[in-house]
Amino acid sequence: EVQLVESGGGLVKAGGSLRLSCAASGFTLDDYTIGWFRQVPGKEREGVSSISSTDGTTYYADSVKGRFTISSDNAKNTVYLQMNSLKPEDTAVYYCAARLSGAYAYTQWGQGTQVTVSS
Repeated sequence: EVQLVESGGGLVKAGGSLRLSCAASGFTLDDYTIGWFRQVPGKEREGVSSISSTDGTTYYADSVKGRFTISSDNAKNTVYLQMNSLKPEDTAVYYCAARLSGAYAYTQWGQGTQVTVSS
């Protein structure tokens, strides 16, 4: 079964850190780009970061540049999102998703993990 499972969410105070994990099963990360997205109820889903397992190319939304770092451990088939200097506006459900490198659409999605940053 093809699956993405996020973990690592939780409650943290502003200025704190969390590390999210996205574990893939049923397929390998080779030839895939993994993206992290977040969504707050009533708002559109926002692309946060992505990494290509093919060449390591990364992307960060302006809102998280300098604070979040994405990395990939292909041996563990897992992608991480290290989130530092968290702000209350980072509060959201965070999802990881996978798309074949070169493809446009993300076709596999995880169930999401809640991140709450208190002020």
